[in-house]
Amino acid sequence: MDKTWMKISNRKDKAYELGVKNFLKFAYSQKVENQKIPCPCTQCNNFCNQTKTVVEDHLLTQGIRKSYTRWIHHGEQFRHQNCGDSTKHGDGEEDSDTEDLNDMLHDIGTAQWGDNWAGREESTDDSLNANHSDTNNFLKLLEDAKKELYPGNHFYSKLSFVVTLLHLKTMSGWTIKSFNALLEIFSHALLPEATVPKSFADAKKLIRDLGFKSEKIHACVNDCVLFRKENENFDTCPNLNCKEPRYKMAGSRVPRKVLRYFPLKPRLQRLYTHKEIASDMRWHKEKCVHDDNIMRHPADSEAWKHFDRLHPDFAVDPRNVRLGLATDGFNPFGTMSSAYSIWPIYLVPYNLPPWKCMRDPFFFLSMLIPGPKSPGNEIDVYMEPLIDELNEMWLGVETYDAYSGKKFDLRAALLWTINDFPAYAMLSGWSTKGYQACPICMVETTCVHLPHRKKLCYTGHRRFLPIDHSWRREKKPFDGNVDFRNPVAPLSGNEILDQVQNMEVNFGKTKAQSNAKKRKRSESGLNWTKKSCFFELPYWTDLLLRHNLDLMHVSKNVSEAVIATIMDIENKTKDHWLCRQDLKDLGLKKELHLIPNGDSYIMPHACYSLTKEEKKKVCEFLNSVRTRKFPNNSPKVFPL
Repeated sequence: MDKTWMKISNRKDKAYELGVKNFLKFAYSQKVENQKIPCPCTQCNNFCNQTKTVVEDHLLTQGIRKSYTRWIHHGEQFRHQNCGDSTKHGDGEEDSDTEDLNDMLHDIGTAQWGDNWAGREESTDDSLNANHSDTNNFLKLLEDAKKELYPGNHFYSKLSFVVTLLHLKTMSGWTIKSFNALLEIFSHALLPEATVPKSFADAKKLIRDLGFKSEKIHACVNDCVLFRKENENFDTCPNLNCKEPRYKMAGSRVPRKVLRYFPLKPRLQRLYTHKEIASDMRWHKEKCVHDDNIMRHPADSEAWKHFDRLHPDFAVDPRNVRLGLATDGFNPFGTMSSAYSIWPIYLVPYNLPPWKCMRDPFFFLSMLIPGPKSPGNEIDVYMEPLIDELNEMWLGVETYDAYSGKKFDLRAALLWTINDFPAYAMLSGWSTKGYQACPICMVETTCVHLPHRKKLCYTGHRRFLPIDHSWRREKKPFDGNVDFRNPVAPLSGNEILDQVQNMEVNFGKTKAQSNAKKRKRSESGLNWTKKSCFFELPYWTDLLLRHNLDLMHVSKNVSEAVIATIMDIENKTKDHWLCRQDLKDLGLKKELHLIPNGDSYIMPHACYSLTKEEKKKVCEFLNSVRTRKFPNNSPKVFPL
């Protein structure tokens, strides 16, 4: 369907009016006339359901959202489908998944061994015969994709059946024992000719030739080094303060600690072996509608545009991949009684449209850092293989593009990291504790020690308000002072590199090294704990925004603290009698000071604490709130 009318600014144009009529005809093709549909105008943005007349009026007076290029709220399929496919019935419809799988395997084969890979045996080209075993295994995989599960079954092939079961196992959290039991039931229920694997191990062997193999890299039990490169043949840790054995027992080859690393390069290359995904990888440049007032995609951010201006050779090809890195620790055993922390590292390619790039299939697990303790400052040790691969991807690797049918040099760059505040310290190298906890203000951080609560209180946030803001002149609601200081300018990448360039850090969690870390602050007076491993990337100092705080963690913690305080929840409220003592020592908010009452004190009621009746009203209101459930495939775009 023609959608060029959506870009027309003049809503009185005949072409725009005709486009609106065609849109409504499409939207109501399977609906009754009086039924309400989501209105895609600039104001409703598909959040409000309106009648056909109102939708038409809104589109003609307010205009349509130009970014709404795929009409998923009005009947258009999320995935592209050929016109012929939509009219198929019966066997043709059943074969579509198998045909897609065959096409994907052919594209993978072409990407790895060239256009004539399937006819390798008849070819005399040494380059085609170099990977004889790999090609034969892949040809066998292609045969399994064509082979029926049992004679007469046109819906599942041997390969598609196994892939479907493994996908269900992953999404549903099946155990290996239950998976094996299910396979046994299938072997008895289906025809004897059915090619059903006997166990989970057999199913894994069948799809092993698809690639995506992980690497197991041995690590020192104290996080000193990885046993790779120059340390690969060592049986003990090369750290003189550690010397811990690599293996559990003498003569054994079972490692004490293992990092599981999933190579990035083949996964990025695999994105371009699927025609639809290869096309979507260009979306950020070819289809993204840029609007100064709306940020719907990372490509709209100033950090993205700044990087493109500094590296035009990278930006010129929209197929080059921009990545984001995220990490956080969690307890894999699902119980807080077991103190165990494992740290996954995720990479997200931002080239895809917003309704795809944040979906599970495009979240790349890069590595699993084992526990039982958080890696802390030693996370740089585990990041070594990823940094090496990112440096390789910056130079470019030859990749086959199924969309254009040609090969090109694929490059990738890491734009930023996303994490909570403790992980911010681990990745950036700036300690987020103490009197200089703020990584922006640094030495200018405004901090007050509260002797009764035994905590540090960070103030001085008003300096980031507009200079004429009324709060800058307020005294009583804040710390008793006015604040007309200018905002702190964040340091550039080169300025940070100058501060940490000569830092020498010996990684490891040995007792001697842990004691050595408890030293006084260096002469520079800064909170740096190390030179971050990301500075090994040639473009890291050029980035405008290197580290991001995860909004989910910040909003959750702040919301919990505010709710606990205004609802006066016991053991969770921040309004403690010790806080009132600190207010008295600081000479602030006299109406909240404790009032002596014989041998005890009375804590005055604060204006921000709710009464019992007010709490009840708040709870009743929250109970009455109804939120709208978004479709799984709907893009969520909110105006700034």
